Amino acid sequence: MPRWRKILYSLLAAVAIVAGVALTTSLIRKPDTCADGVERIDDECIGVNGEGYDFGNSEITDVARAIARENQRIEKQPHVTVAMMLPLQSDREALRRQMRSDLQGAYLGQRQANEGEGEPPKIRLVLANPGQDYGRQAKVVDTLLRMAASPEDRLRAVTGFNLSLTATETAVKRLTENKVPVLAARISGDRIANEDRPDGMAKLRFPGLARILPTNNDAARALADFNGERGRQNLKTVLVYDKRPDGYNESLARAFSRIEEKGPAGPAAMSFESPSIDEAGSTGNQFTQTANNICDSEADTVYFAGRTLHLRIFALKLAQVGCKNRHYTIISGSDAASLRQDMTEKDWAKLRGDDGRPKVTVQYAAPAHPDAWTTELTAWTKKYRATHEREPAAQDLPQYLTEPKAALETLRKQIYTTAKEGTKLGSTPTLEDSRTMLVHDGLITIGKALHQAQRGAPESTVPTLEDVGRQWPLLQSRHRVQGTSGLICLTTGGNAYDKPAAIVELDPGRQGPGTLKFVGLGWPTGTPQPKNCVIPSDTP
Repeated sequence: MPRWRKILYSLLAAVAIVAGVALTTSLIRKPDTCADGVERIDDECIGVNGEGYDFGNSEITDVARAIARENQRIEKQPHVTVAMMLPLQSDREALRRQMRSDLQGAYLGQRQANEGEGEPPKIRLVLANPGQDYGRQAKVVDTLLRMAASPEDRLRAVTGFNLSLTATETAVKRLTENKVPVLAARISGDRIANEDRPDGMAKLRFPGLARILPTNNDAARALADFNGERGRQNLKTVLVYDKRPDGYNESLARAFSRIEEKGPAGPAAMSFESPSIDEAGSTGNQFTQTANNICDSEADTVYFAGRTLHLRIFALKLAQVGCKNRHYTIISGSDAASLRQDMTEKDWAKLRGDDGRPKVTVQYAAPAHPDAWTTELTAWTKKYRATHEREPAAQDLPQYLTEPKAALETLRKQIYTTAKEGTKLGSTPTLEDSRTMLVHDGLITIGKALHQAQRGAPESTVPTLEDVGRQWPLLQSRHRVQGTSGLICLTTGGNAYDKPAAIVELDPGRQGPGTLKFVGLGWPTGTPQPKNCVIPSDTP
């Protein structure tokens, strides 16, 4: 054999060996992990964990550990797994605090569900991080589906879901198509919902989906109901909306445009375009022009269909426009519940004029507010005394106020007990932004569905996925859930029937930080929920 051919064969053999070693190494190399069940992908920690991992977010360290301790406490008892799925990492401090509020609600709801009913199965809670804007949801859903099929994990529900995005919708659709029950605690967009029909036969785009937050359409109707009662039918309004594709923005804009108003038509709707949920981009420049156009019109009320970050920028720009003796009210949706956390003392000062009087007030339909039930019950009792000339008896008081008030008192006792035990949650839970209240209500709703599905069965068994999903439309009337955010009565489509919106105003006041105050309840149907929350046959 010629020498050159021997050299060539030797080189080829060496290359093959190197390639084989490289291939073997790549096959056996473990993924870069952040923690058990959590993989590092492009600087994000994606996956599912219930052992106290905080996903690199120090704001949730304490509450993640508290959840892990509750999981350990019930591990020897009959239990199932529930996953809390929402983005858990962010560069923005305000968003990290919101995540902490959500998880505080999840932990408090888990504890109440595990203690309150006194029946199996208990809830083991795991945290599922799908990445920013749910960008890695497919990988997390893969894991959750395996957990649903696993006799060890016994995943029976997924909750969380705080953003109405296309990626969120994809995750919910895939989970429900695989018979995994989903309870959406903080989604308000209309697209991620089943359709109820007057004949009682729901159109189930997401079989096994329940939601406890009013849709944007219902929230807009509640706002119209509230403002109508206050005699503000002759508002001079304009719609400002974000045209970036976003389920929340789109459904809120549609809902606002459907509100029937009296008086002459206001100026045409004005659009802007943001780069993403948590990026400002050029919105500041766009809002300067929009504010000038509004100033030249007679509008005094702005319906704003956009996210919290952009709402803050818009409110500040509107306050800076030199419209003499003009006061604006900006009306927005449930995402605005987080606005106060983003405001600085300088921001509050900008919303006030030189005379210290507010130039801009923001009003929104919050999912809940801790002052709602006491305030409304006081007003109701005052009217009762005036018409009946006596104090109301206990049986006279409306359930739609007394039962949520009692639920809120139970939650406050749970917060006190937790603190007394020395359990750290990162901070004392604050209820004003509604996040803790709503996520707590989601967990106790899941707990009630689990206990109802288990009732009558041997303790050694656990309900199937189908058993749990079938419970959603049964949680009404006698089996209504007494939530801190209001009575939760689920329709055939799994939607919360006539869930009230807490109308809240962000008022800059005359000095210092502004206040977030409850101003009233709005009802999507125009009237409060009926006695025992019996859903009428003509819904919707």
